[in-house]
Amino acid sequence: MSADATESWKLTLPCTRDEAEAIDVSEGLEGIAGSPVIITSEEIEDDPDSWRLDAFFSGKPGKAAVAAVRALAPSSAGVKATPERVPDEDWITLSQAGIEPVHAARFYVHTSGNKGDVPPGAKAFQIEASRAFGTGHHQTTTGCLIALDALKVNGKRFRNIVDIGTGTGLLAFAALHLWPRAHATASDIDAAAVDVTRENAAVNGVPLGAGPGTLALAAAPGLEHPLLIGRAPYDLIVANILAGPLIGLAPTIAMALAEGGTLVVAGLLDWQADAVTAAYRRQGLVPSGRTQIGDWPTLTFRKRARYGAARTTRLGPGGANDAPGFGSW
Repeated sequence: MSADATESWKLTLPCTRDEAEAIDVSEGLEGIAGSPVIITSEEIEDDPDSWRLDAFFSGKPGKAAVAAVRALAPSSAGVKATPERVPDEDWITLSQAGIEPVHAARFYVHTSGNKGDVPPGAKAFQIEASRAFGTGHHQTTTGCLIALDALKVNGKRFRNIVDIGTGTGLLAFAALHLWPRAHATASDIDAAAVDVTRENAAVNGVPLGAGPGTLALAAAPGLEHPLLIGRAPYDLIVANILAGPLIGLAPTIAMALAEGGTLVVAGLLDWQADAVTAAYRRQGLVPSGRTQIGDWPTLTFRKRARYGAARTTRLGPGGANDAPGFGSW
């Protein structure tokens, strides 16, 4: 007799910190029955070899699903992988029980099952562990939240913002909170991530739309979408993706950035920072800040005014060209 598809199952494996940080659930698990929610956690503090991977399934996982999860943690090759039935409880809540809220600058990110006490003056966002990256728990997302807050503290004002590779939508939500009169856009190459962003926007009261103070969504690789092209140039671009795509997209991102505009990038490791910086320097951007969390830097750039012969002159949403502190575009 086959297991009830509504049963909850869990597979636990040891892993390393490097394996945990490299996990991309969108790769290798698509199409597998009971596609799992993956949670990684530190077993022994400051020991990069003592981490744990928990995969929660709705329904007993088959051999293919177990093999796919095991492939996420090659260091567990010698460990027996035995799924266990979870008692009839809310398995999503269980999977998130070990996720602690994140307090980054003025932002507080939590799940529905572990809100805790929101610090006074903090802006809280409820972001569930899901099939999209960007819950605020990875150093790259946290670094971007801190970098965005620093821009606000330093008096920067933005009117046209885009978050490329938005994942859960968290960084777009944070930017719109900091600059509530801005036009904001969030995009991701994965249509599922755009759906997750739409769901999270509803949960967090972020209005969707095309006008100031609202968030527009698009599924697209990089900036290859009529909406993204039509709303350029942007005075703030956030791209929390990976070093390779960041370097490959440098000419396109630089072209979409308004003169004097700001770029925040993350998703790269320390040893990749020089190559990413060089790619954007070649496009007329100069480093203006760096936030470091562990091995993961978040880099901030400013685009030089009147750089190159092909100067961007088209206006962004609203038509005005008086973004304070950034000149005209």
